[in-house]
Amino acid sequence: MKALEGKIALVTGAAGGIGRASALLFAAQGATVIALDRAAEVESTAAAIRANGGRAIALIKDSASEEHVAAAVDLAVGDYGGLDVCYANAGISGGLVPFFEETVERWHEVLSVNLIGTFLAAKYAALAMVKQRRGSIVCTASVAGLRSGAGGLPYSASKAGVISLVQSVANQLAGTGVRINAICPGLIETGMTLPIFDQARARGSERKIGQLNPLRRHGIPEEIAQTALFLASDASSYVNGQAIPVDGGLSSSLPVVIRRE
Repeated sequence: MKALEGKIALVTGAAGGIGRASALLFAAQGATVIALDRAAEVESTAAAIRANGGRAIALIKDSASEEHVAAAVDLAVGDYGGLDVCYANAGISGGLVPFFEETVERWHEVLSVNLIGTFLAAKYAALAMVKQRRGSIVCTASVAGLRSGAGGLPYSASKAGVISLVQSVANQLAGTGVRINAICPGLIETGMTLPIFDQARARGSERKIGQLNPLRRHGIPEEIAQTALFLASDASSYVNGQAIPVDGGLSSSLPVVIRRE
């Protein structure tokens, strides 16, 4: 039996990268997917799922809008009879801006999408799931939320906030049958990180990307999607309130000098 057979899953940030890979995998594993993104490319994610025999609809909505998130959950409940999985994945980087050049406007933008948007998805998904006495909420955090050096200031703070949100909400939902966990990706090649990869390729240093982790490589969206599938499925039925790094081992160590071979 497929891991998500008969389940209804909402995935935010599903137009590309980790969200798209997760939506495709969830559908392949039997879920009906509601793919949400403010980018119109989310339509191609849903179309790809349907072309492969799966079930999906696309919503061009803003994950940072309370109205849009509430409506997406209402659609899941009203049209499909419930919501079993919510993957709050939508996020933006905000760029790498020096401390003294950061602006309040940039902080508002990043926190709105990365942290408030995750809160909204968790809140409205949980409202539906508590009534069912079951459900799994998965959130994309980051190794940047664990310690410094992996992202800009507002991005790192927003992802640390996601980790704290997950831990706090897990306890708020005690006894309801609803679980919530976070994934902390390392360096993954997505649209958000594309400038890093493009710059490295232009310099001819692509082979150095990801060299700081023990696997000595970067990750791909499908590797994060596999962890999201585990957390979404009943295979992780006793995993709750956790922030799981998927980073090639990057967060396992303090900075070290890597011996050149």
